[in-house]
Amino acid sequence: MDRRWVVFVCAAVAQLVVFLGAAHPFISEDALEGHGSTGRSLLQAKTNCPINFEFMNYSIITSKCKGPQYRVEPCCSSFKEFACPYTDELNDLTNDCASTMFSYINLYGKYPPGLFAYECHDGKQGLNCTAYLNDTADTTSSAHTVRGLFPAVGAALGVAVALLSHLK
Repeated sequence: MDRRWVVFVCAAVAQLVVFLGAAHPFISEDALEGHGSTGRSLLQAKTNCPINFEFMNYSIITSKCKGPQYRVEPCCSSFKEFACPYTDELNDLTNDCASTMFSYINLYGKYPPGLFAYECHDGKQGLNCTAYLNDTADTTSSAHTVRGLFPAVGAALGVAVALLSHLK
């Protein structure tokens, strides 16, 4: 097999791996529901959340999601606007990000337990955050900056390797 073809295939596979490793734009049902359960989670040690939810601006949710009716559209869209930039951290069930975030949401908004888990559904994969990731991602967060760079870096490396292999 021609060496250039092998290098090109390797570059394409590397690009595919980087693309598939990019952020998953959903908040899983487990992350939404896991904050209220006390069953098995007591036996599993969870790491501290790398995000400090304590001093975040919860007015995104509290200004739009108001009781006593708690209408689904404003509550769920404001929840997504707040939570979607943190999909990776919230979906990681080995840390306490989801429970910490919900604790602060409930503290500042005085919402009934499970409001967002019961009312906000987009499908089997959980809440679809595709529309919220690019618009609301915190640009000061290095986690989101790095996550956004992976596909671009992978594409640039793939093109560079392919071009270099054709020059020889």
